[in-house]
Amino acid sequence: MHITQLNRECLLHLFSFLDKDSRKSLARTCPQLHEVFEDPALWSLLHFRSLTELQKDNFLLGPALRSLSICWHSSRVQVCSIEDWLKSAFQRSICSRHESLVNDFLLQVCDRCPNLASVTLSGCGHVTDDCLARLLRCCPRLRALRLENCARVTNRTLAAVAADGRALQTLHVDFCRNVSAAGLRRLRAARPRLALRAEHSAAMLPDQPPRPRAPLATFGKLLQR
Repeated sequence: MHITQLNRECLLHLFSFLDKDSRKSLARTCPQLHEVFEDPALWSLLHFRSLTELQKDNFLLGPALRSLSICWHSSRVQVCSIEDWLKSAFQRSICSRHESLVNDFLLQVCDRCPNLASVTLSGCGHVTDDCLARLLRCCPRLRALRLENCARVTNRTLAAVAADGRALQTLHVDFCRNVSAAGLRRLRAARPRLALRAEHSAAMLPDQPPRPRAPLATFGKLLQR
């Protein structure tokens, strides 16, 4: 029996065992298998291990998507997590190549995936509060949001959860250094039933822009005292 003789249900089941690249390769072999590739039922779960995967055409975004995870474990994550004013020109050039990738991708998710129930972002140092706030507004069925090592996430995301995360049951903000203990207390007061975890976040040093140096004349006056 040839693979194309299988019914649609069997083909979908077969495709479900393949990774994204393998699905795309198989879909190129004939129109019938390409139709299976484009079936929304095949794309209820998406997992990405690098930011470059977000730019490929080996997956589909649609209303069937329920679970999304972007877990970037790379040495470049450490560069992205450095405070902007401490980065060298070379480090800034590295970050500029992928700075908007996650935010732009999540904006597409907001427009196409209203039934999303679970999102995990790890090592996404450039994802912003504004992007996460929009995700919460556009995905009203979101029940779990897990953030790890997302340096630009602040108390504004916690406020957005309190305001718009009505279906949210689980929130993790681990190793997010710009989330404060005060922000966590306010969220716990607003949403006491929310399963909230913030490992090491409030205990980490938040980003602090460098203070402007005092003029030399000021130092001279201080020395005269």
